[in-house]
Amino acid sequence: MPLTIIREDITRMAVDAIVNAANKDLQMGGGVCGAIFKAAGAEALQAACNKVSPIQTGKAAITPGFSLPAKYVIHAAGPVYRRWDKEESRALLCSAYQESLRLAEEHGCKSIAFPLISSGIYGYPKDEALEVARTAIEEFLKGHEMEVFLTVFDKSSFQISKALLGDVEHYIDQHFVETRQAKQRVLLQVEKEALGQALPMMAVAGAAPSQGLDDLVKNLDEPFSDTLLKLIDQKGKTDVEVYKRANIDRKLFSKIRTGKGYTPKKPTILALAIALELTLEETDDLLERAGYALSHASKFDVIVEYFIVNKKYNIFEMNEVLFQYDQPLLGM
Repeated sequence: MPLTIIREDITRMAVDAIVNAANKDLQMGGGVCGAIFKAAGAEALQAACNKVSPIQTGKAAITPGFSLPAKYVIHAAGPVYRRWDKEESRALLCSAYQESLRLAEEHGCKSIAFPLISSGIYGYPKDEALEVARTAIEEFLKGHEMEVFLTVFDKSSFQISKALLGDVEHYIDQHFVETRQAKQRVLLQVEKEALGQALPMMAVAGAAPSQGLDDLVKNLDEPFSDTLLKLIDQKGKTDVEVYKRANIDRKLFSKIRTGKGYTPKKPTILALAIALELTLEETDDLLERAGYALSHASKFDVIVEYFIVNKKYNIFEMNEVLFQYDQPLLGM
């Protein structure tokens, strides 16, 4: 999936490059920065950093990853947050992400993992830092192919809009139905016998003539892939626009598009529905053609339904909320 939010130690990520939220002098610091230096081999990484430092705020430099699973470490200097100049802070933070992605592409990286830059001791509010990260990465992915991970240690370091969360929580309260197993009374023997006699009579009296298997096969609904292609044309979108907005990679989309008996997973189909900005009715129909359905007994389904009903079709924003509720992410 092109952009994935993941709860993981960035020093253990087996990606082409990891990003270090660095200071301008590229000196070993504390927190995630210190962990990266220690995992890479502090002496070797510091020597490499000294050759490319200092850098300006909003810029980035690249070094080998040394003992890390990642081939490269990209050191990005994010800004210290200034409430009196939010626009400059935002521009510099956005630049730190863009420069990191540019360097990764120049060095042939196919995958990269970011921390939430400037959200620690540099004081950038976490919800605002997340929004900048998402926007910068989303903009890059519109014109490039790369697998991007946004890593967090825990939910306390990952905050999204309280207003949005409040709306989602209210919708869940109104629509989510927890399933409970009802305890059934054990039937008496006389009841079992009476029921056993009644069933054959019901079958004779009320059953409709059974439909032959050949008839059922002839009357199958239109395949999922055919419906998807028609919807793309109807909505006036291109294939590239759809798979990028759906947050799925080109190879997976090609596999879905060609059909040949392949049925994607439910989160992938819902991601495509979001990319096409389908209504709830259209989404239900698309899911049904792949053998799925939305259910109010699933918190995942209710959250997705909230976004569709309210015509909020930004899949990255949706995934942030799904992550907050420990639900699967859309795409894949």
